[in-house]
Amino acid sequence: MKSSSPPSPSTALVRFDPVLLCAVLGLVSFGLVMVYSASAVLAQDKLGDSLYFLKRQLVAAGLGLGAMAMAMKVGWRRLARWAYPLLLAAIVLLVLVNIPGIGSTAGGARRWIRLPGFGLQPAEVAKFAWVVYLSYSLAKKREKVAKFSVGFVPHLALCGILVLLCMMQPDFGSSVLLVFMLFVLLFAAGAKLSYLVGMVLLALPLAYVAIASSPYRMKRILAFMDPWAHRHDVGYQVAESLMSIGSGGVAGLGLGDGRQKLFFLPEAHTDFIFSIIAEETGLIGVGILVVLYGVVLWRGVRASLAAGETFGTYLGLGISSIIAFQAAVNMCVAMGLLPTKGLTLPFVSYGGSSLVVLMGAAGVLLSLSANTQGAARPSRVGTDMREVAA
Repeated sequence: MKSSSPPSPSTALVRFDPVLLCAVLGLVSFGLVMVYSASAVLAQDKLGDSLYFLKRQLVAAGLGLGAMAMAMKVGWRRLARWAYPLLLAAIVLLVLVNIPGIGSTAGGARRWIRLPGFGLQPAEVAKFAWVVYLSYSLAKKREKVAKFSVGFVPHLALCGILVLLCMMQPDFGSSVLLVFMLFVLLFAAGAKLSYLVGMVLLALPLAYVAIASSPYRMKRILAFMDPWAHRHDVGYQVAESLMSIGSGGVAGLGLGDGRQKLFFLPEAHTDFIFSIIAEETGLIGVGILVVLYGVVLWRGVRASLAAGETFGTYLGLGISSIIAFQAAVNMCVAMGLLPTKGLTLPFVSYGGSSLVVLMGAAGVLLSLSANTQGAARPSRVGTDMREVAA
């Protein structure tokens, strides 16, 4: 029998999923265009530079490309050894942002740590760190996940700490996302359904208390229930968003021709950029946006399931779920289908921390995709975590 020849240089090269890469870059590019369109008038009026927000977003996109390239080069397996340091760093940052003088307050919330030249939002780091830690921990304990004291309680307690730190800012949207990720990955890891249902039942009264004890959250609920009845007070932002979306029609008013960004719709370039997209590009633009998110979710889950290792599967599912959840919530909020929350539209909304972290996370997904794009790899779902972390 002939001996096997060594692989050629072309087959030895690691290949990443081009469809996933194009979808992510397409969202980032679309976001840059829309950030400029939604913010130019505001930036010129308030700061004297119509390109102010675009230039900052371009810098963030450049850093994000660097983070993506680094994640693709380093590979997802090495993240296993960084699971605990990343989580510890995220907790430290969440503590620091709640300290007056270190954390910066804007819009009634202390969510940023101002550094020279940019602001860091610790909650964005915490989301990624939480997924990496959960993926590693659940893969390591995969045979004991079904046990209440091993697979459920420790992760729930740690999630409670992160949620508490986020709520101190306050950041209700990030808190909901952290709990959602815990539910998704526990379900994927095989935790008992009764525990998960119990977690949801426990979370509901806690969420009610968090909302009822906060006047501004109660106002958001009122705006959600009937924005037109509160058209000139608490429902103003939602009503303006609905007007913006409705005026776009099928083809939109045209890029740059939107009206609601002319000081009518608050946060037009951040949390409510979807409304401007719908107004200026219409149903066609919104359809393209949704398709791009669908492609990211599809290819991300595809790469996750083909990872061949438990840690990689959980990691890919977690990252894909973050992107899909944030996109769905942001669009639903803009359409008045959910109460207002501070979650950005992934890769599109203005915000440096969100863009850099999400592009780095997309790089992890792309490194996972190399398993399906390159030479076939043997399935190793039961890989010992000591080997993964090596």
